[in-house]
Amino acid sequence: MSLGDDREGQTRTRLPETGGDVYGGARRGGRSSSRSMITVVGVVVLLVAAIAFANRGGSGSGSAAGDEDKPKASSTAATGTRPVKGKSAGIPAGYAHDEQGAQSAAANYSVALGSADMFNTATRHTIVDAVYAPDVAAGRQSDLDRAYSSEQFLANIGLDKSGAAPSGQTFISRVVPVGTKVVSYGGDSATVEVWYTSLFGLSGDGSKNPVSESWYTTTYQLKWIGNDWKVTDFQQKDGPVPVGRDQRASTADDMTKAVEEFGGFTYAR
Repeated sequence: MSLGDDREGQTRTRLPETGGDVYGGARRGGRSSSRSMITVVGVVVLLVAAIAFANRGGSGSGSAAGDEDKPKASSTAATGTRPVKGKSAGIPAGYAHDEQGAQSAAANYSVALGSADMFNTATRHTIVDAVYAPDVAAGRQSDLDRAYSSEQFLANIGLDKSGAAPSGQTFISRVVPVGTKVVSYGGDSATVEVWYTSLFGLSGDGSKNPVSESWYTTTYQLKWIGNDWKVTDFQQKDGPVPVGRDQRASTADDMTKAVEEFGGFTYAR
C-alpha cells in the first residue's frame, strides 16, 4: 500500500475534500419514494426468479455451453486442511505448504500490513520481520521507516509525529480481505492476489479526516522459507470498487465503538 504517493510498500491515503465531522447521519444523496418502491419490487422479482431456478434443478439436461468456465462452489468451500498452526509476533503463522496456505498467508499478511500498528515504530518492525523474507525485511524496514516517520504525512492524516491520534479521537486503519486468487504456484513460490476493502481515518469529535472506505487488490510474491510462506514483493492497484449503497453514515462514537469491540479474523482459503 502507498503513503501519500504511489511508492511500493506503503499505504495510500485519500483525504476527504471537506472538513468537519461528516458522520452525523449524512447520506450520499436523497432518494425518492418511487425509487424505493422500484427497489423493493426489483428485490421481490429477483427472489421469485431465484426460487424458480432452484426448483428447476435436476429437471433439465446438462449445463449450457460455457458453464464449465464459471466458478464452482468448491472454489470457496473448506478443504479440511488446517489453514494455520500458530502465531508469530501475534500474526498467524505456520501455513500449509500448498496453494491454500499461500492464499491464507497473503490474506493475513494484508491485515497486518494494513493495520494501525504499522504507524508505531516498534510494532511496525515486529510486523515486517514476521511477514517478509529475511533477505528482504531489512531493506523494507528502512523504506517504511522513512515513509511512516514523515511528519508532513502524519500531519496530513491528523496524527502527531509519533503516530498518535489527537486526544478524544481514535485512529482507524483496518484491512478486510474479500477474496484471494492464486495467479501462479510453483511449490516453493507463489503469486497471490488479495482483494480487500480498507477502513482509514480518525473517529471522534472534531475529526477532519473521518473514517472512509477504499478498495484495492494487492498482488503478493511469496516464497516458502523456514517452513512458512514469506513476502518477497508486492504490487497494489485500485479496485474493483462496488457501487455505494444509500446507507446512513454512523456517528463517530458508533464507529469507534465498533472498531474497539469487533476484533479481526484469521483468514483462511
